[in-house]
Amino acid sequence: MKTIDTTAIMALRRDILAENDALKKAASAAVAQGSGPAQPAFGEAMTAAFNQINVLQHTAGDLTQDYTMGKTTDIAGVMMARQKSSLGFELTLQVRNKLMKAYQDIMSMPV
Repeated sequence: MKTIDTTAIMALRRDILAENDALKKAASAAVAQGSGPAQPAFGEAMTAAFNQINVLQHTAGDLTQDYTMGKTTDIAGVMMARQKSSLGFELTLQVRNKLMKAYQDIMSMPV
């Protein structure tokens, strides 16, 4: 039966907590100074997402065309690309619906 060195464990715990506190202080100081991690604007993030979905749709279309022309026989790859494209499109529709609902809610608020 091995004995557990509780003093070493407690010392390690204190070190971890001290490092955690130091990281929290550094993060809060960075945010206060405005040097926190740069996040893209909402419009830029949406544009990037739509561009990625556009690429997925073009890839699925190209793979489908290649399969129908006999250039590839990887039906699983074609179906996966089509499914990714479909999910991306559904996501786009859901985001649009949520944005439209939020806009309608804001416009119906009394001033």
